Amino acid sequence: MADTKREIERKYESEDSGLPDLTGVGPVADVIDKGLVELDAVYYDTPDQRLTAASLTLRRRTGGADAGWHLKFPVAPGVRDEIRAPLSDTVPAEIAALVRSRVRNAELVPVVRLRSARDVRHLVDAGGRLLAEASVDTVTADRLIGKGGGTQWTEIEVELADQADPAVLDRIDKHLRKAGVRPSTSPSKLARALERTGGARPGHGRGAKPVTAGDHVLAYVREQRERILEYDPAVRRDVPDSVHQMRVATRRMRGTFRTFGKVLDPAVTEPIAAELKWLAGGLGLDRDQEVLADRLTAALDSLPAALVSGPVRTRLAGWASVRHVSARGHLVAILDSARYLALLDTLDALLADPPLRKSAAGKPQKVLAKAVRKDLAKVSRLVTEALDLPPGEERDVAVHEARKKGKRARYAAEAAVPALGGSARSLAKSMKSLTKLLGEHQDSVMARHTLRELSAVAHAAGESAFTYGLLYGREEARAAATEAELPGLWQRISEAAAD
Repeated sequence: MADTKREIERKYESEDSGLPDLTGVGPVADVIDKGLVELDAVYYDTPDQRLTAASLTLRRRTGGADAGWHLKFPVAPGVRDEIRAPLSDTVPAEIAALVRSRVRNAELVPVVRLRSARDVRHLVDAGGRLLAEASVDTVTADRLIGKGGGTQWTEIEVELADQADPAVLDRIDKHLRKAGVRPSTSPSKLARALERTGGARPGHGRGAKPVTAGDHVLAYVREQRERILEYDPAVRRDVPDSVHQMRVATRRMRGTFRTFGKVLDPAVTEPIAAELKWLAGGLGLDRDQEVLADRLTAALDSLPAALVSGPVRTRLAGWASVRHVSARGHLVAILDSARYLALLDTLDALLADPPLRKSAAGKPQKVLAKAVRKDLAKVSRLVTEALDLPPGEERDVAVHEARKKGKRARYAAEAAVPALGGSARSLAKSMKSLTKLLGEHQDSVMARHTLRELSAVAHAAGESAFTYGLLYGREEARAAATEAELPGLWQRISEAAAD
C-alpha cells in the first residue's frame, strides 16, 4: 500500500564548496556523520513528458532507507507531497491511478537514470532530536529516451525532519548563503538532468499575455482545465476540500462556455458542457453529503443534552458513513472511466484548436463587459422573481435558480478581471456574497429534506422523532433569516453595480 510524506527541503549548488560546518546554526547543537549512501533512481514519464510539464516526478529508486516507488506532487516552493509504494518491477496500480489524468492512454517509460553518491549528515539539537538531514549529492545522470547523453554535478540538499520547526531551514539557508553557497536554479534533480541533456524545463514557455477577448476566455478555460487535472489525484487520495475544488473548476468552465457563447462556438462547447455537468454530478454526490453531514452534526452538537431524544447521533453518523463510502466508490469509478479520460482529451483538443467566433478577435473591454452585464441582468430578474413569491417550495426553487445564475455571473466576472480590472473584481466579490447567502438557504432546504428522511426511518424503528423535528424547525428559521436578509443585500449589490 502507498503512504504519503510531506517533504520540505532546500537545494543548493555545490560544485567544489562542499558542506560548510552547521554546528551552532540556530538550534543545531551537533552534526553527525551518517556515512555514504548509494542511490539509483530511474524516472518515468510519457514520451512527451507530461508529468515533467506538470512538475510531477515519478521514480523507482533502490538504495537508502526508502527504496521503492516515489511520486511527488508540488505543494509550494520547496514543499512536496511524496507518495511511496513498495519496490516492484512495474508501476504500482495505486501510483498509476494518481497520474492517470495526465498520462491517460500513453505509456510510462524510463526517461532518466540518476545515480547519486549521498554523503549524509544529521543535524540534531541539544537533546539529540533530529532537526534536518543535510547531504552532499554527487549525481550522475543519463538520459534514457530521445537524444542526449549524460551529465554530472554536485549539490547540497537540506531536508526538514518530521515534526521539526521549518524556521530551522531559514537559519541554515542564511548561514549557507553567507558561506557563499548559492540556491539551486533547478527545482529538482530530474529538472536539472533534463535541462543538461537537452530537455525543456518544466512549464517553460507557457502562456503568452492575453490580448483579444478570445485570449482572455481561453486563458480562463485553460486555468480550469489545469485545476481539474491538479485536483484529480487529490480527490483519489481523499484530500480535504479537493472534491469541492475540482467541482468548482467544472462549474467555472461550464459557466464560461455559456456566458461567452459569442466568443467560443456553442455548437462545440455545449456537448463538452454536458460532459462537465456529468462529472460535476459525480463530484457532487460526495461533496453535498459532506456539507450536509457537517451541518447536521454541528446543529446536533449545539443542542442541550436534554433535547436529544433517542440515538440521533448514532443514526446520523451511520447515515454519513454509508453515504460517504457509496459516493466515493461511485466517484472513483467515474475518474477511472473511459468517458472521463475522453472528456480530458476533448478539453485538450478544444484548447489546441479553439472554436473561436467573430467576437473573439474583439477588444476584451467591450466583448467581455457586454457578456458580464447580460449575466448580471439575468441574476437581477431571478432574484426579483424569487422575492415576489411567498415562502415555500416554489420560492426555494426560485432562490436556488438565482444562486446558480449568481455563480455563473461570478465566474464570468472572474474571467474578465485581467481585462476589466477593478469593476469586474468588485462584481465577482458581490456575486460571491450573494451566492454565499443563497447557498446557506439551499443548504437549509437540503438539511430539512434529510431530516425528514431520518425522522421517518427513526419513527419506523420505534425511536423518538422529537429531536429531528426540533432541528427541522431550526433549519426553517435559518432559511427565513436568509430570505429576510436577501432584499437588503441585493439592493446594495444593485447600487454598487450601477455606480
